[in-house]
Amino acid sequence: MNSVPMRSAPVRPPVPVVDIDLARPGEFRLPGDRGPVRPQRQVRALVRLDGLPLGMVSAANTSGPEGLWRAVSGVAHRELAGEIARRRAVDRTGTSDGGTDGAERGHVLHKSPFISVVVATRNRPEQLRHCLRSLLRSEYPEFEIVVVDNAPADGATEALVRGAFTGQVRYVREPVAGLARAHNLGLARARGSVVAFTDDDTLVDPGWLSALAETFAHDTRIGCVTGLIVPAELETPAQAVLERQGGFAKGYVPRTWSLVDPPADPLFPFTAGRFGSGANMAFRTDVLRSLGGFDPATGAGTPGRGGDDLLAFFEVLTAGHMLAYQPSAIVWHCHRRTWDAVAGQVFGYGAGLGAYLTGALLKNPRRLPALLRRLPRGIRYLMTRSRDRSAEPEADWSRRLALLEMRGIVYGAFGYLRGRLTGVGVGT
Repeated sequence: MNSVPMRSAPVRPPVPVVDIDLARPGEFRLPGDRGPVRPQRQVRALVRLDGLPLGMVSAANTSGPEGLWRAVSGVAHRELAGEIARRRAVDRTGTSDGGTDGAERGHVLHKSPFISVVVATRNRPEQLRHCLRSLLRSEYPEFEIVVVDNAPADGATEALVRGAFTGQVRYVREPVAGLARAHNLGLARARGSVVAFTDDDTLVDPGWLSALAETFAHDTRIGCVTGLIVPAELETPAQAVLERQGGFAKGYVPRTWSLVDPPADPLFPFTAGRFGSGANMAFRTDVLRSLGGFDPATGAGTPGRGGDDLLAFFEVLTAGHMLAYQPSAIVWHCHRRTWDAVAGQVFGYGAGLGAYLTGALLKNPRRLPALLRRLPRGIRYLMTRSRDRSAEPEADWSRRLALLEMRGIVYGAFGYLRGRLTGVGVGT
């Protein structure tokens, strides 16, 4: 179903990913604040100014780390000039451009909410180890970590958590496969007034939880906050091309959405994928519980393949809450490393979209007329997205992935119904 030949995809050398701050000249750091690094020839850099993310740039130079820094800084000042000016204007006036100035500055509130961080995992103990280490480097004062071991094949994950992270991380097991089921168990065990979710193949920024907390504190109507997702590595051609196709990033400007003040987007609120992704999302715990948590017929590990996060975003909005996007809440994601894995992931995205829309309609069939009015625009958007890249080196690869995503959308509707009927997850 999800196979696609990748012979036309270009082969490119690995590119180190780094984290830089224009206020700290000459300093390169590894993603997730894992320490300094001295790259030699080329980098893909997340650029910040006084800790605030501005965008990502690529640069190359053969004069060692010092020359490479000058090259990165020069590219950043050219490509991100507008963002730099905007940030400096915020600093001068002390006002915010998105209602989240406190979160952007990384300040922790005096009354910080206790946050429960849920990490669902399945048979990837080494990736989980790196994720947990990054979480434990968080600057936030009050949080817990709950690892949900989803239908594990062995006891490796439990041994890791109870051994290397004893006393620091709580371990629970969900025997039935399915990401939504795993997240629901984590939600049930959460003790915080805010529950945040990330994946086992991520590294979280030390200021991630602080940015989430500040955003929730800005407005009690906010029921969900999502954040920026950037690549943790670009070591394989598949990872590099996926990132050039758009990756997971949703931009570097804070935003909020609500039904009371809808955007001009004619597809709103059905375009839940534009609000964020499940690898970087947080909810007020009482809001998510009141909505029944995540739909167990959605998510990785089920026939629906995905859509658990999208359906949750949609339900938060349609229940009358606001949804906020905060780019200062940063998560670094390890993209899939092989062409087949990337193809499977893209198919899964499409399936998740189909599953989410099907679930939303079954929960409330009165949504169907509104969806049908928006459906032609959505189809045109998917079909023209790859056409817009027809002159790029990856154009053929992009078209194949767009077709694969469309197939996934069709499959996802049937996958969701199958998951509802059987109530049993599948292995991933």
